[in-house]
Order: sequence, then structure tokens, then C-alpha cells
Amino acid sequence: MTEHMSFEEAKTKVVELRAELDKYSYHYYVKDNPKISDHDYDVLYHELVAIETEYPDLITNDSPTQRVGGTILPGFTKVVHEIPMLSLGNAFNQEDLMNFDERIKKILPNEEIEYICELKIDGLAVSLKYVDGLLVQAATRGDGTVGEDITQNIRTVKSVPLRLQKPYSIEVRGECYMPKSSFLALNKEREENGEDVFANPRNAAAGGLRQLDPKLAAKRNLSTFLYTVADFGEITANGQEEALHQLDELGIRTNHERKLCKSIDEVWEYIQTYHEKRVDLPYEIDGIVIKVNNFAAQEELGFTVKAPRWAIAYKFPAEEATTVIREIEWTIGRTGVVTPTAIMDPVRLAGTTVQRASLHNVDLIKEKDIRLLDTVIIHKAGDIIPEVTRVLTDKREATSEPYPIPTHCPACESELVHLEEEVALRCINPKCPAQITEGLSHFVSRNAMNIDGLGNRVIVQMYEKELVEDVADLYKLTFDELLTLEKIKDKAANNILTAIDASRANSMERLLFGLGIRHVGAKAAKLLAERFESMAGLKAATKEEIIEVEGIGEIIADSVVAYFQLPEVTELMEELAQREVNLTYLGKKRTEIAESDSFFNQKTIVLTGKLTHFTREEAKARIENLGGKVTGSVSKKTDLVVAGEEAGSKLAKAEKLEITVWSEDQLLEHLEGEE
Repeated sequence: MTEHMSFEEAKTKVVELRAELDKYSYHYYVKDNPKISDHDYDVLYHELVAIETEYPDLITNDSPTQRVGGTILPGFTKVVHEIPMLSLGNAFNQEDLMNFDERIKKILPNEEIEYICELKIDGLAVSLKYVDGLLVQAATRGDGTVGEDITQNIRTVKSVPLRLQKPYSIEVRGECYMPKSSFLALNKEREENGEDVFANPRNAAAGGLRQLDPKLAAKRNLSTFLYTVADFGEITANGQEEALHQLDELGIRTNHERKLCKSIDEVWEYIQTYHEKRVDLPYEIDGIVIKVNNFAAQEELGFTVKAPRWAIAYKFPAEEATTVIREIEWTIGRTGVVTPTAIMDPVRLAGTTVQRASLHNVDLIKEKDIRLLDTVIIHKAGDIIPEVTRVLTDKREATSEPYPIPTHCPACESELVHLEEEVALRCINPKCPAQITEGLSHFVSRNAMNIDGLGNRVIVQMYEKELVEDVADLYKLTFDELLTLEKIKDKAANNILTAIDASRANSMERLLFGLGIRHVGAKAAKLLAERFESMAGLKAATKEEIIEVEGIGEIIADSVVAYFQLPEVTELMEELAQREVNLTYLGKKRTEIAESDSFFNQKTIVLTGKLTHFTREEAKARIENLGGKVTGSVSKKTDLVVAGEEAGSKLAKAEKLEITVWSEDQLLEHLEGEE
């Protein structure tokens, strides 16, 4: 790409590419209106990487390629906030809000007060400094006067612009947070790896920003909303709403759920609305911030010793429930981690009935002194995961005793171990039936080999009857063997065998994900399969070659290399090949997809309702193989909605947004016409 390009040509091209990439990032993160597909963005990005690799003198700090630092920080230096980062006073009910309004009107009796309401994002307060449009410093709030320099880590957050749309010198403040989806994925990964889980997205975000290795910070998938201008520089705004609009134009991400209210009654209506809507937001909020909109009025109102008089934070009441723990159930995952779950009296919490709550690990049980028959307070971490907040010890029976932590695996009776640096108990018996059956259940799951009819109940029966010991055994099952299983009759047996037979033809990435290699998720499996094309190719790959794959790091590479060095894995691959299971990548490569003239190429598509011609996963795979992107929610970015039987709210939203809607038959017709 760069071999025929002179230094001057490269210099010009680099400026063009950076401008393009900055523009596309602005539309994606600030305007919520992507102008380019992820693939096309990646093509431009890798072109920039290639030129900068060839001509390192052209690398600048504001280049999109410099988001992830390569140097581990020795520690965090202190940053003195020239303008203190003050906290806000709190309101806990409508009366507190009315009192706030009265205080404002008492000081400004002749003013028509407008309030701007903004969501109170539950994250870590940060301050960003830009000089001549370039990000030069990021700091935590600290004690409000002195914070920590987190510049290298904040550069890894993709919603933070490294260069503004205009060369302004300003300081802006807001929250760095972890989306709920990232929080769930992170805790799931940590639990499977035997590590401590995070109590809430806020703690996870704070932990991410305080990583000394910026590459680890980047993996937290953090985001930001900025909402305060500390040093206006060239910004000229008369009020908060106008200032936020100008931040949007500079490429700084603000939250668009805000509202300008003419009265405190309107403010209360807004609070009530978002108290209900908070569970549906993709990020966590813990209240609403109310500010006098006009800056001149803010200046006249001034500050108390601790907080501005012109703003207040309404805190949502903690949504908690009281229940009783009846049992603690211990389950063995496919990696051997033993996870405790509290079984409780059913109780309503955040719109759902809750009867189970994860206790995560034995350390948490000991730390909170959780016992059987304890009355406990539970809440939903991140509005998602039911968790035990605290034990009401005053309600505990005098005869209560500490819960006995298991010493042996509940499935195989092997002694449980605490591996070094892990908080989880782990069963390390490779023949543990729970691990084997969990591994088999993962193998047949929808995102893996997608073998319909083999639920966990059937898998356990097959293992107990010694019909299967590993995944290869699935491919030698007979009709008569299946009939020996409880509730499996002729039709069900035939359906299972048909599904097993169909799975032989799956592309390599499904098999690779299904094998349950530690740290290798569906996305990593797809990247590895596309690059190495066969199981043999991946087995022969070195750690260095695997790391070269974009999106694959050292942890995954180490895990893959270690897995394929096992002699039993070599035997397994041979058995799978003998049973005619495909071991090669059958999908198109991204370069081929990019050149495709398919209707689906670069289209964002949503599938809704019940499909009858194929499963949701089959439809998704076929669309993606033609360059389309299948997502789970309808938005203005959606190009097409395919509505099956009993399509509901997604179809209604598509019609409201005037998005093209196809029937399943139309989808099938187009797919068959292009494949």
C-alpha cells in the first residue's frame, strides 16, 4: 500500500485519512448516525496504520491509531484542578425539589427560571482539557481539588475525541461509565476465570480507568457523557442547553435525554418518567441533575462552601426488597468454577419476580456472613443482576450457624481447590460429569454447533447412560440409543439425528467456539477461523502469528496454543474428521464481502417474530455472509426489518420510523437469489 508512496504523499494521505476517521467517529458517537459500515471504517483505519508503520515520523498524538497506549504506566501522577470539581446538594423527594425551587425564586424574584434536567450517570467523574483542539489531559475528580492523571487510559475510550471539530482550548467535565452490556460480559468472564466480580458498572468503570496498563483499560469498553464546561475558552453560550449543543458540534458526546423545563412541576414529571424508564436505558443512572439553565442567573445565585446554589441532584430511592434465603445451590461451570446461588422466597424487584441471586464466590458469602434462613435485602446491580446487599442480622435466629463452605465438588466429590490469585473454588477433575455435561451443552448451543433437541436434560441422560463422553461421541449416536432416553420417542430421535447430521457441515468458527476453549468467544472464533482457515492451520500457528490477528490478544493466544498442544485434542480432531465433521472455514473473508454487490452488503438488519423457514441464527449467518449486519434493536440506523409470525414492538417501531419491512418469504427469495 505504501511502497510506491513518497514521504510527502504519505503526509498528505495521513491528514486525509485522519480527517475522514474523525468525521465518521463524530457521526457514530455524537450524532448517533453512522455514515459508514464498521468494515469500511476498519479498511480506512488499517490503511492509516500501514502508512504510519512505514513512516513513523508522521505519527501524532491525536491520530486514531494512538488510542491504545503500548507502555504500562509506573503510577498515576496528581493533577490539581484549577477550577475545583464541586459536588452537588441532594434532593430525595418532591418536597426537597420544591424547597430548592423556592430558594432560587427567593434570590431571583423577578426572573423567569428555566431548569434543564439531565440524567445522573452512575460512573466516574472526569475532567478533560483540550488545547488548540487537542486532548492534552484527563483527570479524575479525586477530592475535588486534586485528582489523578488518567490521560493515557481516557484516550482508549472511543467516545472521547482526541481532536475537536474546532481548535478550541477548553476544559469539559462529565462521567466515564460502563454500559450495562459491557458490565454483564465482564462479570461473566471474571466469574468463569475465578476472579472477583464487580458490584456495579460504576466500580467496573473506575477500575478500568485506574489500570496501569492502557491496553487493559481499553478492554473495559467504557464510554462517556460530558455535561459541564469548566473553562469555556472560545465557547460562547448563554445557558446550559446552548453549551451542550455547542459541545455536540465540537464532537464531544453529551446525553440527549435532557429536557428544558419551564417549571419545577415539569421537572417532577421528567423525574417520574425516567424513574420508570431507567431499567430500559443501556447505561445505569442513579438520579436526575437539575440546573438553572441561564448562566447569568447561575452566577448571581453563586455557591455555598460545598456546592452550587443553582443545581441539585435528585437521587432515586434505592429499589430494594426483603426476602429469606432458603437454600444455597452450587453449580459447576464448564471451566470447573463452582458458583453459589441463593434460592430465596419469591419477591418483586424492578419490575420482575426474583427468586434467585448470584452469590458469586465463597469470599462474598464469608464477607457478608450469609447463612441459611437469613432475612436479606436484595437489589439489582446495574438494574440487571439480583444480588444480596446485606443481611438483617437482627432478624437472625439465635441458633443460626455460619454456612459451611463445601470442600468437595457436588458433582464428582473431588476435592475443590483455590487456585493461586483466584477467588473462586474450582473442581480440577477433568472427568467431572458436571463439567463434561456443561461442555456438551455449550457445544450443542445455538451460537455453537446449533444442534436442536439436545437440551441439558437430554445431555445429562446420555452421559449417565455412557452414550457420550466427549463431543465427538455425539456423531456416533444411533436411533436405538436415543430411544433409551426418557421422553425421547421416534420423532424426537429422528429430529435429533437430523440436527446432528446437519451440524457436520457447520463452518469452522462454530466448532471452534463450541469446543469451549478458555477465553475464546464467538467473535474471537470467527476471527481465528477466517485467518487460519482450518483447525490444522490454527493448530500449527504460533503465538506470535495468532496475536497478529486484529482483535486477538496474548491471553487468547496463550489459551489457544496451550489447548492445541494437548494430545487428547489431537485425538479429538482426528475423531471429528473421521465422523465427517467439517474442520474448515466456509464463510467469505471480509475482503470478499467488501467487494460484494449483494443487496445485504453494509445493511443493518433486524429479525423479529417467529421464523419458519430457518432458525434465527441460520438467517443471521446467511445475511452476514453476504455482508449484512444483524442487530437486536430497531433504530434510525436500521435499513431493513424482517418480520416473521407474531412480530410485535420491533415491527411497530419500524413502521413508525418508516423503515422497510420484509416478510420472511421476501428474505428467503433474496437470499436464494444471491447465494
